[in-house]
Amino acid sequence: MATPSRKTANPSSLASKRAFPRDPSSEVPSKRKNLAPPPSSLLQSSGPFVEGSIVRIAMENFLTYDTCEVTPGPHLNMIIGANGTGKSSIVCAICLGLAGKPAFMGRADKVGFFVKRGCSKGMVEIELFRTSGNLIITREIDVAKNQSFWFINKKSTTQKVVEEQVAALNIQVGNLCQFLPQDKVGEFAKLSKIELLEATEKSIGPPEMHRYHCELKNFREKEKQLETSCKEKTEYLEKMVQRNERYKQDVERFYERKRHLDLIEMLEAKRPWVEYENVRQEYEEVKLARDQMKEEVRKLKEGQIPMTRRIEEIERQRHNLEALIKEKATDIKETSQKCKQKQDVIERKDKHIEELQQALTVKQNEEQDRQRRISNTRKMIEDLQNELKTTENCENLQPQIDAITNDLRRVQDEKALCEGEIIDKRRERETLEKEKKNVDDHIQRFDNLMNQKEDKLRQRYRDTYDAVLWLRNNRDKFKQRVCEPIMLTINMKDNKNAKYIENHIPSNDLRAFVFESQEDMEVFLREVRDNKKLRVNAVIAPKSSYADKAPSRSLNELKQYGFFSYLRELFDAPDPVMSYLCCQYHIHEVPVGTERTRERIERVIQETRLKQIYTAEEKYVVKTSFYSNKVISSNTSLKVAQFLTVTVDLEQRRHLEEQLKEIKRKLQAVDLGLNALRETNRHLEHKDNELRQKKKELLERKTKKRQLEQKISSKLGSLKLMEQDTCNLEEEERKATTKIREINIQKAKLVTELTNLVKICTSLHIEKVDLILQNTTVISEKNKLESDYMAASSQLRITEQRFIELDENRQRLLQKCKELMKRARQVCNLGAEQTVPQEYQTQVPTIPNGHNSSPPMAFQDLPNTLDEIDALLTEERSRASCFTGLNPTVVEEYTKREEEIEQLTEELKGKKVELDKYRENISQVKERWLNPLKELVEKINEKFSNFFSSMQCAGEVDLHTENEEDYDKYGIRIRVKFRSSTQLHELTPHHQSGGERSVSTMLYLMALQELNRCPFRVVDEINQGMDPINERRVFEMVVNTACKENTSQYFFITPKILCGIGRSVNTLILTKHLVLRIKHSCTHFSGYQYIIVLDHRSCMRSVCG
Repeated sequence: MATPSRKTANPSSLASKRAFPRDPSSEVPSKRKNLAPPPSSLLQSSGPFVEGSIVRIAMENFLTYDTCEVTPGPHLNMIIGANGTGKSSIVCAICLGLAGKPAFMGRADKVGFFVKRGCSKGMVEIELFRTSGNLIITREIDVAKNQSFWFINKKSTTQKVVEEQVAALNIQVGNLCQFLPQDKVGEFAKLSKIELLEATEKSIGPPEMHRYHCELKNFREKEKQLETSCKEKTEYLEKMVQRNERYKQDVERFYERKRHLDLIEMLEAKRPWVEYENVRQEYEEVKLARDQMKEEVRKLKEGQIPMTRRIEEIERQRHNLEALIKEKATDIKETSQKCKQKQDVIERKDKHIEELQQALTVKQNEEQDRQRRISNTRKMIEDLQNELKTTENCENLQPQIDAITNDLRRVQDEKALCEGEIIDKRRERETLEKEKKNVDDHIQRFDNLMNQKEDKLRQRYRDTYDAVLWLRNNRDKFKQRVCEPIMLTINMKDNKNAKYIENHIPSNDLRAFVFESQEDMEVFLREVRDNKKLRVNAVIAPKSSYADKAPSRSLNELKQYGFFSYLRELFDAPDPVMSYLCCQYHIHEVPVGTERTRERIERVIQETRLKQIYTAEEKYVVKTSFYSNKVISSNTSLKVAQFLTVTVDLEQRRHLEEQLKEIKRKLQAVDLGLNALRETNRHLEHKDNELRQKKKELLERKTKKRQLEQKISSKLGSLKLMEQDTCNLEEEERKATTKIREINIQKAKLVTELTNLVKICTSLHIEKVDLILQNTTVISEKNKLESDYMAASSQLRITEQRFIELDENRQRLLQKCKELMKRARQVCNLGAEQTVPQEYQTQVPTIPNGHNSSPPMAFQDLPNTLDEIDALLTEERSRASCFTGLNPTVVEEYTKREEEIEQLTEELKGKKVELDKYRENISQVKERWLNPLKELVEKINEKFSNFFSSMQCAGEVDLHTENEEDYDKYGIRIRVKFRSSTQLHELTPHHQSGGERSVSTMLYLMALQELNRCPFRVVDEINQGMDPINERRVFEMVVNTACKENTSQYFFITPKILCGIGRSVNTLILTKHLVLRIKHSCTHFSGYQYIIVLDHRSCMRSVCG
């Protein structure tokens, strides 16, 4: 029995629009709920339930319900109530309670959204009829975790177990033929023929029918794969055979080439042995030559011994002669030294004579120079005395000098005062410049903020930005005021509130230009849109200003709800912009609240009757229903502000501009004063220079006479000194002659001594020459002996070098022999200590390293010289190179392909056998599936056609396919005709009207009703699009079909019930309180087997016994 535990006024958390009751009489009084009969009387009067039918539905904190329990009957159950009263909530409870997915209802994608708003948990419980004992399925939903907990008969279990239990009772809440929620009604008509066939098979077909269909589709898919595989393998096998035939000749050529390569390999193996034998013979020859050269070196060394002894004897004689020559050279040196000393004394005497003569000449020149200087000095004194006579008297110049000095002091004082004033003016100008720079910086920061706005406009709306630039250059074309785009002219007082303005004013208006004149706007649009092809928006401000219009309600009245301001007070804007926004978007009437406003939003909506409301993060729009006069609200989250976050204090900017003008005016005045002072200073400087020049000239005139007197006195003193300094030249000449005569006598004595020493030195030189000639003879003999010795030594060195070369060549050849032997052994795969087998030996030569070896006998038929081997190698290589384009892997690939051809042949046989087996299985399963399916479709068609005939319309259902072998393309085609003048048309979402699709859907479901093997069916508000006539006809068919014996349970959800329907055999009479609930709308209503009437946020079930 559906009995509400309590009434609640909380709205649904899922509904985006909130409905508020206006008529208190619309709710059923709680005192009448005791009139409903007990569940026991219901079960007794409802007849038997089908296996899997719903016996009871219980909900707690689910969607619109606090607590609700529904006990439906075994046949037709109608759920009636106005829109928004919770009819579909029961459908959602059935779906979710039977392990259905939230997406089946098309309402939400998370199960947590189905829990009543404000609750942390919800519960749905479904009791299903089962002959062995009813099955109770409980689903508890946790909102925070968005998780469900499952119970079967009050015992915890998993969702998978629940799904298995539900499937065992043939309940398919995801099948639109069995379970058709309100939000899925339109999707039924959109089902394709293939999807409709699958849903019908699952709904009313035998359990094995859908399985056979799936097997057929799988078999057919596998058959296609096998056919494709066989075809591909056959084609591949043919290609492999053809390729091997093509490569057969290449394989034969490859083997021919291999024979030549084997001969080349044998020749290359013999070549090291032949090369070794040649080097060994060369080694023996070098060794013999080296022994002969060793004997010759010994003989040359013995022949050099007598020659060495004679050279030593001559060397001792040469040493004695050189000692005597050295003694004579010493005596000659001593005698020569004495001669040189005498020559030096003579030279000094000559130099002394020359010095006496030069001193006499200097004194004569000095006397001549003194007489000339005396004459010049007397002439200069005479000139100075004449100039002194002509010089005027300068005693009267001092008053003039004093007057000029006073004038100069006065000018300097004035100049110092002027320069002080210039310094003060400069300091004042620097101070003003600093103030101007600070103000300019502040204005620049404001301009940067405006540039940020313009950059955002340029990046997002380039055409609007270009139009702004054009407007700034062409304002003279407009008669009245034109405002730039609103987003540039609006200045937020607090950028945190920018989101409210951007969410309230559309972006098209935010980038619109505001005009006061229609004519100006037409000029603007003609220039910008038509000529420049820019996409811009423009609006006209109201003729009468709305900018200062007062709101209808005082803000003080709204503060109790958490409102702190109207939108208009959040920003500044020019009067035309503000007037337009107030007129168009009523910003003076839209309040802005806080989180406190959102918490009491229902009360705010009911009491204030405001049309638009802003909270901290949401926008609410409130409307009144035209039909029901109910208040409906919708809320949306606020988007983040993008354009108006930049705030500029325009008043402060204007103040700074005025301050900048004042500073510039002061700077101009200071510059004028500074220029005047500089001009005055230049005039004083010029006057100062003139006075200084005059004073200098007077001072020079005053001191000139004194300077002349001093010069005359100085010259007279110099003349007196020059006259006193006299010299006796005759006396000096006599003294010099006497000294020269004495020096010449000493010089003659020294010359005699020098002559005797020269004679002694000459005799010593003659004796030295004789000794040198003897020594030369000895040296000549020694050189001849040394030359012979050197010739013999050279011959010895050449012989020894030849010996060393032969010995090194012997060592090299020995090493080469070892290397060639090692390489020859490697070629024949013999180890270092392994001897050559006897059967391969032809001779046993002795090699330098002491080992015995020989080339293999296989080499006997090959040439024995390197030239012959190289010639044959060249010939064989040329022959092998003729076989071009061959790859060593050709033979391997040829062999692999032969094996692969054999393997593919066997696989192809197996695939064909498997394909025949699948075709046999398809034939068997097709017979078991298709025949029953055709019979089932015929039965559906018969009932569907009868239903349409009873409505004076036509309809038929058939099994449709384009290719009998494509089992995944089979489908059920529904064709209907609602007018006699038209032909049958296939049911599609586009051809028929909404009501016609609803009628067709309902009649198809009715055709399935008696054939259905599912325990219950749910149809939610399918009659909404039907006209009254079709609605009545369909409703009669539903009643007649669903109330028959042995039919499954049927849930029919509708917001209204038709009057005048005749009583069915199994219908029940309504109780009195239900008659009272609906009597003003349907006075002749006859109840059916089970009727549920829902009111807002409450649930009540009534049955007449």
